[in-house]
Amino acid sequence: MPRDWDRELAALEALVRSYPEPSVNEIKSINGTPWSVLVSTIISLRTKDAVTLKSSINLLSLAGTPQDLMNLGEKKVAGLIYPAGFYNTKAANLIQIAHILIESHQGQVPPDKETLMSLPGVGLKTANLVLGVGFGIPALCVDIHVHRIANRRGWISSDKPDLTEKLLSDILPEKWWIPINRLLVSYGQIICTPVSPHCSTCPVNEDCPKIGVKKFR
Repeated sequence: MPRDWDRELAALEALVRSYPEPSVNEIKSINGTPWSVLVSTIISLRTKDAVTLKSSINLLSLAGTPQDLMNLGEKKVAGLIYPAGFYNTKAANLIQIAHILIESHQGQVPPDKETLMSLPGVGLKTANLVLGVGFGIPALCVDIHVHRIANRRGWISSDKPDLTEKLLSDILPEKWWIPINRLLVSYGQIICTPVSPHCSTCPVNEDCPKIGVKKFR
């Protein structure tokens, strides 16, 4: 029987409505530009949401454009995003990205996956999140939560996030490509956690093949 994506994901949507927004979505609601989404997504790598949000607000309050960020300089950028993980590396990448955007893209974030992925520190996950959240272009962002839950629920079988993105894009209706990341990040942080997931409070556990599993492997 074909999976009823609308029923399953609408149930998750209702569940996470009262949960905190993931940091990048929160930044989007505050600032609303592709640049802010790109900056906060880079800061978010290997960094907890609360730190990402604070660091992003600190930086974007002074660097609303690539030129503003260039004017701050690498040391100042690093200080503003501390204690985000790898803050020195991220600061260097952000300065390089700002320079490239100014020199090659009229200071604008390009709405193109391949171009985004050519920027320092930008991989498939970051590019797709910028396209989806920043531009509203259908793109499927697979982070560790999406990868874990898509496999745990039996939607696909994959041992790598990039493969998960490919397999999931083949079966998930395009209308869910953008919201799936927010849904599964919130759901994965509070209900479908990596260790000892809270299956008894899950609204879509009746058809989960790994209900009660202690840890996703």
